[in-house]
Amino acid sequence: MNARLVETAAVLHDIGRSKTHQLEHGLLGGEIVGERGLPEDLRRAIERHVGAGIGKGEASRLGMDKRDLIPETIEEKIVCYADKLVDGTEEVPFDETLTYFEEKFGREHPIIARLKGLHQYFVELM
Repeated sequence: MNARLVETAAVLHDIGRSKTHQLEHGLLGGEIVGERGLPEDLRRAIERHVGAGIGKGEASRLGMDKRDLIPETIEEKIVCYADKLVDGTEEVPFDETLTYFEEKFGREHPIIARLKGLHQYFVELM
């Protein structure tokens, strides 16, 4: 695991919020770091931190770029998962995060299964 990448992505993951507070802030953040010549793995970690990732079909339906924005590497997964366990400066238990997403999107939305899968990934890793 590249700890330096995780630390840098953790600091910069919401840089796209300087342009919007919508879902596409991850993509815009990736563009910002990419335009500055920062590493590709950093750009991907920033792009893929939104929700529990956004699938290609969902991204297309949302009017976003038609690429797969699901976190793949361990670094991308750490940044994405950690983002869901913090609200402002406060830690949030996973169950609270899950409830929030279920109320916002519904229990059958694909994000719920991905969020549970991300959580399980880290439970098993520990």
